Amino acid sequence: MYQDKFVFAQLTSFLNRSKFNRIVAKYDGDKYVKHFTCWNQMLAMMFGQLSSRESLRDLIVALDAHYSKCYHLGMGKNVSKSSLARANRDRDYHIFEEYAYYLVNKARQKRVSDIFKLGGNVYAFDSTTIDLCLSVFWWAKFRKKKGGIKVHTLYDIETQIPAFFHITEASVHDSKAMKEIPYESNSFYIFDRAYNNFKMLYKIHQIGAYFVIRGKKNLQYKSIKWKRRLPKNILSDGTIELTGFYPRQYYPEPFRLVRYWDEEQEREFTFITNAMHISALQIAELYKNRWQVELFFKWLKQHLKIKKFWGTTENAVRIQIYIAISTYCLVAIIQKDMQINRSTYEVLQILSISLTDKTQLRNLFDKTKFQNDKEQYRLNAPNLFDY
Repeated sequence: MYQDKFVFAQLTSFLNRSKFNRIVAKYDGDKYVKHFTCWNQMLAMMFGQLSSRESLRDLIVALDAHYSKCYHLGMGKNVSKSSLARANRDRDYHIFEEYAYYLVNKARQKRVSDIFKLGGNVYAFDSTTIDLCLSVFWWAKFRKKKGGIKVHTLYDIETQIPAFFHITEASVHDSKAMKEIPYESNSFYIFDRAYNNFKMLYKIHQIGAYFVIRGKKNLQYKSIKWKRRLPKNILSDGTIELTGFYPRQYYPEPFRLVRYWDEEQEREFTFITNAMHISALQIAELYKNRWQVELFFKWLKQHLKIKKFWGTTENAVRIQIYIAISTYCLVAIIQKDMQINRSTYEVLQILSISLTDKTQLRNLFDKTKFQNDKEQYRLNAPNLFDY
């Protein structure tokens, strides 16, 4: 019966603890640990994410206020600041990274859909930079007096779930992360023009996948053939070959170039792709949906804690990011399993003030009414989980 369980305990019941324990055993995460286990650590961090705690001290103060409830919330008998800080500093971040990928795959399976009808997954790849103070985060050197990290993310547009994420120093160029992507045949990968790496684009082509990328203005090429009858807003649609010395060696085969006029922005876009079997308008529509990964970054920074970190080491920062992604996926899983007809923003707002209540989840979301719809839509949140 849920009537005797706290809301937070009901949420974490959707997590597979057996899977987590196997991952912990793989990395000896709980070796010599008597009280504050990796599971307790993850739940404490998730509690901080869902309750929007600003700092480690803020999180501990909130947990101390509910000292008698900590055990029933799944965090052990008590959580001290030193124990949590030490765990974030010393425990292998791969534990939380691997479990985050497990939740990602589970959320994607539950939300599988075929919106574009292209016979494969549609991904958008981009990165977001998180600024850090170099004097505190000494390991994240970006510029001479500035620190930062980049989170490179492969975003599944159809399921609204990040399928892959790679954390680097902010000084690493975006295109360098392309080699880390686990490419799938018959899938579509959408990039901005910062990713004009023809060596990697040819690799995508060779494995039987497709790319759509915005072309640079200084692209050197020659036209082989082109279509004469074009739909509205398509300025040209042809097959080209690269003429630059190095680009031609990196990508020796012809591919497609589409020039598109966007009436809303009143500007021209140039796309290059190896997808010869779809229409030019579909190519433009695919690139238009690339913006969803930008909205995902904006939403994540606004509603989960990945800009202010609760530890200064690289290990602590990585753990916090992976647990934030796990929290995001947990909300996605709950929304799908419970068929909650609310936006993710509403769900998080309701949960943030109800984590220590003893209310059945279904009643919590059915009875709560979100009145300020204008504020909800003003946030320009992506249409997460609306498909």
